[in-house]
Order: sequence, then structure tokens, then C-alpha cells
Amino acid sequence: MIQMETVLEVADNSGAKRVRCLKVLGGSKRKYATVGDVIVVTVKDAVPNAKVKKGEILKAVIVRTKKEVNRHDGTYIRFDTNSAVLINAQNEPIGTRIFGPVARELRARAFTKIISLAPEVL
Repeated sequence: MIQMETVLEVADNSGAKRVRCLKVLGGSKRKYATVGDVIVVTVKDAVPNAKVKKGEILKAVIVRTKKEVNRHDGTYIRFDTNSAVLINAQNEPIGTRIFGPVARELRARAFTKIISLAPEVL
């Protein structure tokens, strides 16, 4: 569960290391986001000479959460970290590589580019 002010790791090579959630998109009363949801973030840490700079405001999709996600077959999946991938206006990742596993729920949300770049889909 990701809410406003949550700090997430970045799971791509866009140059950002950590981001903070500013807003959960998808309705005015929406408080929490989970795997596959789009959020608005600000970059808190970034490497020098990267595509994104510290303080930039971007959109991101959540790829891993510590809070377990219930699946239709009755199983749960949870990860060790809260992580996101930065995306552009066309919902395509800004970076060219994805680090670490991502959840299968992204496929249902039409983030196929992230799925294809990920080394492992759980």
C-alpha cells in the first residue's frame, strides 16, 4: 500500500534512486495505491548527469510492494521493497532497463513494455 509521502526505490536506470509519492491517481477520494497503479512522484535522490534530476515531478507505476497482493487463485505475493518505475505521458518507461522482479499484475494494466524489460515476472 502506497500513500502520499511514501518513499519508494526506483527499479529502472532513468537516473533516479529514490522518489516520494505526491498523489495517488484514479479518483479524488483514492488514498492507497498497489501494484500496477500510477502515482505522481518527485525525485528525492538522483545520480549526476542522468535523464531525470532531483526535484523533478513525474509519473510512476508501482512494480513491487511490501504489502501483500491477493491474487484471483487465492495466493498472495509480496516483495522486500516498495519500488516504482518512472513513466512518460505514453505510459512507457523512461529508463531502458528494469532491475529486479516485477509482479504479473502489470500485464493486466497494459504495461507490457515494463514486463518485457524485466528480468523476472512473478
